[in-house]
Amino acid sequence: MKNIRNFCIIAHIDHGKSTLADRLLEETQTIGSREMMDQVLDDMDLEREKGITIKSHAIQINYNHKGEDYILNLIDTPGHVDFSYEVSRALAACEGALLLVDATQGIQAQTISNLYLAIDNDLEIIPVINKIDMDGAMIPEVTDQIVDLIGCKPEEILLASGKTGIGIQDILNAIVERIPPPAGDENAPLQALIFDSVFNSFRGIIVYFRIMNGTLRKGDKIQFVSTGQNYIADEVGILKLNMVPKDSLSAGNVGYIITGIKNAKEVKVGDTITLAANPGEMIQGFEEVKPMVFAGIYPVNTDDFEELRECMEKLQLNDASLTFELETSKALGFGFRCGFLGLLHMEIIQERLEREFNQTVITTVPNVSFHAYSTKGDKIVVNNPYEMPDPTRLDRIEEPFIKAQIITLPEYIGNIMTLCLGKRGILINQSYLTPTRVELIFEMPLTEIVFDFYDKLKSSTRGYASFDYSPIGYREADIVKMDILLNGDKVDALSALIHRSRAQDFGRKLCEKLKELLPRQQFQIAIQAAIGAKVIARETISAMRKDVTAKCYGGDISRKRKLLEKQKEGKKRMRQIGNVEVPQEAFLAVLKID
Repeated sequence: MKNIRNFCIIAHIDHGKSTLADRLLEETQTIGSREMMDQVLDDMDLEREKGITIKSHAIQINYNHKGEDYILNLIDTPGHVDFSYEVSRALAACEGALLLVDATQGIQAQTISNLYLAIDNDLEIIPVINKIDMDGAMIPEVTDQIVDLIGCKPEEILLASGKTGIGIQDILNAIVERIPPPAGDENAPLQALIFDSVFNSFRGIIVYFRIMNGTLRKGDKIQFVSTGQNYIADEVGILKLNMVPKDSLSAGNVGYIITGIKNAKEVKVGDTITLAANPGEMIQGFEEVKPMVFAGIYPVNTDDFEELRECMEKLQLNDASLTFELETSKALGFGFRCGFLGLLHMEIIQERLEREFNQTVITTVPNVSFHAYSTKGDKIVVNNPYEMPDPTRLDRIEEPFIKAQIITLPEYIGNIMTLCLGKRGILINQSYLTPTRVELIFEMPLTEIVFDFYDKLKSSTRGYASFDYSPIGYREADIVKMDILLNGDKVDALSALIHRSRAQDFGRKLCEKLKELLPRQQFQIAIQAAIGAKVIARETISAMRKDVTAKCYGGDISRKRKLLEKQKEGKKRMRQIGNVEVPQEAFLAVLKID
């Protein structure tokens, strides 16, 4: 066990984690030259297209250091704030972390928040400055930033380039020398932490785990502590680029187990595997995921609902930060109310449903969850506009607030202030990390961030701002429910919960957008935005009409009027029974309103 090292690579998005992992695998000849490609651990098409890591990937490396053989378990983690739950799970399975900082960009918000996650887990941190071969590399400045941040000595910081392979040998030596071997007792009752799982249509569910204590052998009868279910370990093994079966794995190892489980509900990430004959305790300290953004996902055809449910369960296995529950809507039928960690996460889930499971889905407007208090003092959690209680029985509403940490260059402070204060933010602190780095801390309502905050922040700072946030609780706010009416009928999928000061402006833009998108009918369509009974915006789509007076040439005006009156009656009757179909683009258009 003293020759095992479990470590992960953490950094801000785009600082070169996956490229560095490629070089480590190449240097130790874990992967042959035929299988080698860029970002070899990012095995999803989506990850390659977008150039980001979405899933943490574990792989085992064998390395010979000073004549001794070592086993290094590497976990490559995502850098985007929406996938920080993946990072926290990877850290729970490790004893050390490589903290990567881009030499051309320096320390950014996600670097700091991932570092704090690692420190909370008592990991040994090895700081690495990456991309030192680039023309814009600022090695002395970045070294000073790292020394200020984690208080290490400048000579402890390693210099490397993931692209050219400079410094890879030093990193491997540092991993062996600085990271402690895993603690644990091979002879104690088995305790293994599940940190990920994936569905395979031939083998059932494959569970990835890290053994804390004890030994797991092939053919053992095992038990999942939280569900109490028993299974037989058909196959256990380690993770190379592919899975490699072994007869047994002992404490400190990272591996996989196949038990032929078919039902996705039986596996929970963060659960403990133990032996049925000699059960161990549950491993503590694994936190539950807190979704930030909620949206409805509905099948395009209501008949596909059951199929969608199965796909969502399989996807949840692989992405434990996705939460969902049943929901119905008048306009869209049966579907799911899903919780995501952010908008990018929501977009990725939608893409994965379409690519991996061939499910075309409709997504409703994302929103956050509010706490409404009735006049009797009851607390109601409102995740959806139609769950909002009647205003007459409502005492107050509280909305979730976050603490936003933005790191940028001094010349963009004005733009960021304008943006954040316009989104009802409160400036808490402004401090210079270095003469060219400013950290701004705001308290802001989560509702304002959900839509397009990240995009606007990037465009107003030319991409030179990094952003990270954490929830800080609920505060009272003037939130109202805005309904969209088509010819007096509410379209519940387009309702929104919004701050009163923003409602009129948002309502007007939404009505204008719907006017462009709804097809014209034989009758007039009135599009209205209303708060309660008060209409705050209106647009009208005029009817398509046939010229009924074309056959009259000359003659008395009363003949023409009679025909027009008859047409008017018909239109009126048509409007009462005609219903307005809302196209899929209209639901998506709401997301794109500035």
